[in-house]
Amino acid sequence: MDRDLHKPLPVAGYRPQNDGRVQLVNVSKDLEERLLRFLDVLAGDPEVDKRWLAIGRTSIEQGFMAVNRAVFKPSRIKLPDVDGE
Repeated sequence: MDRDLHKPLPVAGYRPQNDGRVQLVNVSKDLEERLLRFLDVLAGDPEVDKRWLAIGRTSIEQGFMAVNRAVFKPSRIKLPDVDGE
């Protein structure tokens, strides 16, 4: 394995990632955390509509998951009972 490749998570479909890809996702995770902490502050404001805040938070979390998935590009997995393996 190349020295700049990191072993994947022990999760089916994930593959080794190079330093650049790991760094991109770490930047994304940092941005996500900063935004989520801002939402935590908003949650403490009694004037903020909690329902819409929850909808916004979920959308933001889904967006960051999609971005990270776009970078790491996990693949589909083979299913022994369906793919005959």
